[in-house]
Amino acid sequence: QPVNMARHYQKHGLTLFHHHLFLLLFVYVSVITISQAQAKKKALNHSVSAILVFGDSTVDPGNNNYVMTPFKSNFPPYGRDFVNQNPTGRFTNGRLSNDFMARYVGIKDYVPPYLDPTLSIEELMTG
Repeated sequence: QPVNMARHYQKHGLTLFHHHLFLLLFVYVSVITISQAQAKKKALNHSVSAILVFGDSTVDPGNNNYVMTPFKSNFPPYGRDFVNQNPTGRFTNGRLSNDFMARYVGIKDYVPPYLDPTLSIEELMTG
């Protein structure tokens, strides 16, 4: 059952600002951790085999295209700065923070949506 996020935040005394602040902090800490790991090991891409991302629309690589929801982003202007200017279901005009992290650690150029039925087992194993 869908959760009304505004009501959920209000119930716990939080705002959408708190939510986005937490996500930005999480991404920042993740990037710092990755940077520190890379400083210790030159070949970081050999120590990271997959990237698994959990979150809301700020990190969703397009899973909403494969579920029943009135909220879609599979049309222009979404994706205008992405590969081949294709709208992918990401709520952005280009890559997400998790796409940048996946490329930084050498796993892949962008994280595909987990629910995409065309993904191979090899793709799913790396995130």
